[in-house]
Amino acid sequence: MAVLTPHPPTRPPTSEARPSSPRHALAPRRRSRTAVLVAAAIGFAGAFVVAYLLFVRTEAGQRAEDGVVRFAQNLPRSTVDWARPLAGVDGVEVFGAAGIVIVALAVLRKRFALGVTALVLYLLPLAAAQLLKIYLLDRPDVGSAGAPHHNSFPSGHVSAATAVLLALAVVLPARFRTWVLVVGAPGVAWVAAATVALSWHRLSDTVGACLLVAAVVSAGAAVVSARRPDGGRIPPVLTAVALLGPVAVVLGGYAVLASATSVPARFIAALVLAALSAMAVVLLAAGPLRRVNFDPSGARNRLCAGER
Repeated sequence: MAVLTPHPPTRPPTSEARPSSPRHALAPRRRSRTAVLVAAAIGFAGAFVVAYLLFVRTEAGQRAEDGVVRFAQNLPRSTVDWARPLAGVDGVEVFGAAGIVIVALAVLRKRFALGVTALVLYLLPLAAAQLLKIYLLDRPDVGSAGAPHHNSFPSGHVSAATAVLLALAVVLPARFRTWVLVVGAPGVAWVAAATVALSWHRLSDTVGACLLVAAVVSAGAAVVSARRPDGGRIPPVLTAVALLGPVAVVLGGYAVLASATSVPARFIAALVLAALSAMAVVLLAAGPLRRVNFDPSGARNRLCAGER
């Protein structure tokens, strides 16, 4: 005779088996996005320190760069005609106008909070560059004589050019961000190379300026990303590139400049390295910044849509 055994009552699914809510699903993505931004900020800031110590605080770095400055000072004017337009630019007017354009774009998009964020990320690195150059950093006389030994690290011109480009990338729609940075990177590269050709700045000044701006903007983006869901998970290799890529740019530039066998070759190397390093820093910043949602109203709308 068969004995029927009653089935145990079915238990409701535990919290582990329940599908996660949209809010919970956003958390790991937010942490991953924030992690790569923090890595980028640390990488850019660390490379800035390395550039200062290698180029400015060592005798070998000063000798390499001072030779370039002296060579540029003695060049015929016609040799660097391509850089002369920068000498006719009124920095205060141009970069003040850039700030007005950033605010105007935010007003046209009706994104006032976004405009404030972009303006802060534009002005903060400019203030940091001047504070560091004038008050906090110095250039000890440990290298060769014959070149100016007042501190010029980091470059104000290159800081401003980089800050304008990154602020425009922030205030414009995110779908255009990568294109803005890719198209604008050659402009920053031209400013960096022109300041070297005109004997205004050394290679390290231009590289340090780009790194400083990228560090400040990446740190600001990390703060924004930690508060707002704004993107998907980031592969670990991209985090490693964000952390180590900037210092690789600095070390590579130092190795090439120091290995040049003649002063003219070193001058050409400094021009090329200033341009390439500026473009490399902008492109390294483009990856982590690509999908960051800097707009508070846009973040709220996306979260509400996900909860519905």
